[in-house]
Amino acid sequence: MQPSRDIVGLLEIMKALRTPETGCPWDVEQDFASIAPYTIEEAYEVADAIERNDLNDLRDELGDLLLQVVFHARMAEEENQFDFGDVVEAITRKMIRRHPHVFGDAEARSRGMAKGMWDEIKAQEKAERLARRRQNGSPAEPVAYLDEVPRALPALMRAHKLQQRAARVGFDWGQAGPVLDKIEEEIGELREAFRNGTMFMPRRSMATFCLPSSIWGGIWGMMQRPRSPAPTTSSAGASISSNVS
Repeated sequence: MQPSRDIVGLLEIMKALRTPETGCPWDVEQDFASIAPYTIEEAYEVADAIERNDLNDLRDELGDLLLQVVFHARMAEEENQFDFGDVVEAITRKMIRRHPHVFGDAEARSRGMAKGMWDEIKAQEKAERLARRRQNGSPAEPVAYLDEVPRALPALMRAHKLQQRAARVGFDWGQAGPVLDKIEEEIGELREAFRNGTMFMPRRSMATFCLPSSIWGGIWGMMQRPRSPAPTTSSAGASISSNVS
């Protein structure tokens, strides 16, 4: 087998590596869970090459990341779930749908990306995804407001995304001072719980403590754009806690 610029060559390499009788024992014994950390690592190495402005490394790291996609697709194909072609078809369909101002008919292109269209498209995709899950008997999607933020994200990135979603329901501040006040309030409640011997706090209480803390993950962004008046801690806390619990 020779190196190739054709994606088919990479697919054939992965198929050979995963062949039980003649493939690589390490590759054969892997599964989605065992490969996932490598997928994350390769994504970080891509980001590192970009940060260093090293395009030679970027070429190689993008190849390593592509291999991860091919690896996962091959394992799914072995389980008769989907293959690499399905992955490509899914992302091309998504990109075409999300850019009607580029790929739509003449009328759609002339209108441009209308306000609210992005949210409408996302809602359609979510409804279709839910329908597929029901049809396939897959686990239901997260129902709590904050559950849609992936748990596998790095801590600071997840904190920032949690705060972005919290801000949509009014749990947000325009200045750092009220954030500190809220954190101190929640720390006081934690101290009270410890004094009372309540070592395991209810999920709701922990959520109201963690969310204001997560604001620091994205506070630099808040300080650079105008904000509406700060919400009252009672109403904002109740709103977001009800979504978490």
